[in-house]
Amino acid sequence: MTEICSKCGLPKELCICEKIAKERQKISVFLVQKRYKKFMTVIRGIDSKTIDIKKLTKELKNKLACGGTYKNNEIELQGDHKNKIKDILISKGFPEDIIDVK
Repeated sequence: MTEICSKCGLPKELCICEKIAKERQKISVFLVQKRYKKFMTVIRGIDSKTIDIKKLTKELKNKLACGGTYKNNEIELQGDHKNKIKDILISKGFPEDIIDVK
């Protein structure tokens, strides 16, 4: 027997909760310079209540071959990856118009 989503009432295979949540976000991507002139790419605006943020962080770290973490409602990735982040987020299902790269 298939599992039913508690939010939308559809089977887990047909659940659209995460897709709807991705369309309601406003994501900003920017660089922060840390100590010793090292850069960190920061992704802010992803709602952790509706999207599995730890899974997304792990996938971003694997695709970009870098270290990183999720804290203070932000994903922090080591290095300058702001040019690549938009393409990866679009491939993960986020609409292009909600992603603001500064």
